[in-house]
Amino acid sequence: MSKNLPYRPCAGVALANVQGLVFTGERVDTPGAWQMPQGGVDSGETPRTAAFRELEEETGVSPTLVTLEREHPDWIHYDLPEHLVGKLWNGRYRGQKQRWFLMRFHGADSDIDLDQRHREFSRWRWSTPDEVIGNIVPFKRDVYKQVIAAFRPYLSVSP
Repeated sequence: MSKNLPYRPCAGVALANVQGLVFTGERVDTPGAWQMPQGGVDSGETPRTAAFRELEEETGVSPTLVTLEREHPDWIHYDLPEHLVGKLWNGRYRGQKQRWFLMRFHGADSDIDLDQRHREFSRWRWSTPDEVIGNIVPFKRDVYKQVIAAFRPYLSVSP
């Protein structure tokens, strides 16, 4: 039944600091699940615009504190596990198609503020690329492997 449903358009951000570590937040609704900022693309919005909006909504990080360095060239799809299909997004989607962006963070850790209107994360940390992959929920792991593989060469900053 879920195979007849569309994918929800989504934008994601790999937010890297100057050391090449990536922001991950522990989801409020799923303790132990750590992910990068991501969220739906609103009607009339481009994935790039959605990525900047989602980053600020989820982390408090203003677009003035980041530089967009790379955009993944493809939409990356994932299917929800069947037991979640009817529970998320009012049962309208089978999963997500995501466009990912690598952004470099130029602020201080104190510029990150999770206490936003619709709080997504209970806490956050800087993670290595391998930790990012290892700490995501299993049904999103292939997506994260593709994102990290595409962005890994650009994560480290030359002195």
